[in-house]
Amino acid sequence: MPRVIKHPEIRREELLDHAQALFLTLGYEKASLNEVITAAGASKGAFYHYFPSKEALLEALAERFARQALAGVQDVLDDPGLDPLGRLNGLLAQSRRAKIDTAPEAWALFETLFRPDNLVLFYRINLAASASFSPLLVKIIRQGVEDGTFRTFDPEGVADIVMQFGMATQGVIAKAIAGGSDADMDVAIEALENRVRLYEIALDRILGLPDGSICIGEPGYVRAAMTARRRTNSGKAQ
Repeated sequence: MPRVIKHPEIRREELLDHAQALFLTLGYEKASLNEVITAAGASKGAFYHYFPSKEALLEALAERFARQALAGVQDVLDDPGLDPLGRLNGLLAQSRRAKIDTAPEAWALFETLFRPDNLVLFYRINLAASASFSPLLVKIIRQGVEDGTFRTFDPEGVADIVMQFGMATQGVIAKAIAGGSDADMDVAIEALENRVRLYEIALDRILGLPDGSICIGEPGYVRAAMTARRRTNSGKAQ
């Protein structure tokens, strides 16, 4: 059989696909580079050409997660008809829609990432997301300060707080996963709905906006996203 020559970027993506599958199945800590290389059907020389270490592989995988998330909000960033508040709420709305649309897959990912042997992967994905989204948030907030929409003395600090809000909700989700029962899920939904309302009020205050200006979660959003796990699991049981 003649050797198939693939474009380097295609080959790199394939290696990342195999690494992601193994990390999510075995856990980042347990999966070895040799297992990734074997699963990908690559030579060690070819693999190390793209990723000289497991750390480099992890970095590339986290960056890919961040790029995919960024691509999902690009239309909001490029919309010339949005003012700073509209753009910020547009980013939050796009994030809500993405979470609803991909909720079953996201739950499977959460359940895997929250395993102790995947905490490094979870942490690096969040770092990569922050590195990608924080500059965009800073730009939007600065534009809002310049046109008088927002009132804050530290746009970078506000962007950091927004990113921390997102990470802080993971604890509530982790408890829902650990509990597993419908009662545990209902408690988690109520806690997360309260947390979202608190974050909205906090952002309104931090940005000097009237109450109700920032919308992180529309009615029913939290329940729809959280109960996707129930629907997925019940479907598997049938």
